Amino acid sequence: MDGGEILEIGRDALYTLLQVSGPILLLGLVVGVIISLFQTVTQIQEMTLTFVPKILVVFASLLILLPQMGSLMGGLMTRLMERIVQGG
Repeated sequence: MDGGEILEIGRDALYTLLQVSGPILLLGLVVGVIISLFQTVTQIQEMTLTFVPKILVVFASLLILLPQMGSLMGGLMTRLMERIVQGG
């Protein structure tokens, strides 16, 4: 195994990481911006108002996206195992 193959494996792992975590982080970001705009407009400075909706959205998105996340991570593991078998 040379440096090029190691870089390819790392690139594949980072791309999978972005695919798995990206949608959840994006939803959390969007909800955070909406809540902060709401707080700015209404001048409500309640700390729990920022955390509770984000937690609920992240939890709901995890429930919805978990099958896709599992298949993406399973695909990465399959590709890694195929490389190990071919190298041996």
